[in-house]
Amino acid sequence: MKNTVAVIVIALAIVAGVFIIGRSYNYKFKTRNTVNVLGSSEHNFTADLIVWSGTFTRTSMDLKDAYASLKNDEQAVRDYLAKRQIPANEIVFSSIVIDKQFSYNYDQNGRQMGATFTGYQLRQTVKIESKSLEKVEKLSREITELLQSGIELSSQEPLYYYTKLSDLKINLLAKAAADAYNRATTIANNANSKLGNLRKASMGVFQITGQYSNEDYSYGGAFNTASKNKTATITVRLEYELD
Repeated sequence: MKNTVAVIVIALAIVAGVFIIGRSYNYKFKTRNTVNVLGSSEHNFTADLIVWSGTFTRTSMDLKDAYASLKNDEQAVRDYLAKRQIPANEIVFSSIVIDKQFSYNYDQNGRQMGATFTGYQLRQTVKIESKSLEKVEKLSREITELLQSGIELSSQEPLYYYTKLSDLKINLLAKAAADAYNRATTIANNANSKLGNLRKASMGVFQITGQYSNEDYSYGGAFNTASKNKTATITVRLEYELD
């Protein structure tokens, strides 16, 4: 009789244990319905900082002559910028770079047979960083007037930047998250469900492209510097539970 009771007790304990484990397993691994949404936001803005650079060169068989000529060119560039009312604190002159120039001789089979020294080429770059966009834009187009005075100057296209990108990015993130939430709410309501807790959130790539351009977005994020008028975009991906 005692053995029978013991067997019954053990059997009941096993059944209860299996029941508890099964409930625990179902609770832990039960499937939850979720919804994934992608929110986005964009903002058109105008750059507030322009960066322009130009390079001037001198070549001579005599290094001292080339250096003296380049320093005269530097002073002429300084005077030109001063007349255009560019503040001195916005102007930076680089150090002088010296390259030896050669012409190469080849035989009829294209093999190099030797080289002849043709002189020293010295070059220097002037760069301007300014918030006076229109003034520097005009300067970048007209500074080649210095060619008429014998200065070999090459003007680069201006680059455009925005100094408040951090604030812009935060505002775009907030709008993209709100957009994603509204999308998730719409899906839940139309599926006769209710939006539950947020499970995951991730930020997409921050992109800056030129307005009305055909620029492609890049995997690492586009960062346009060629256009004064730009468009910033960002995406946010959210995952919600559905109750």
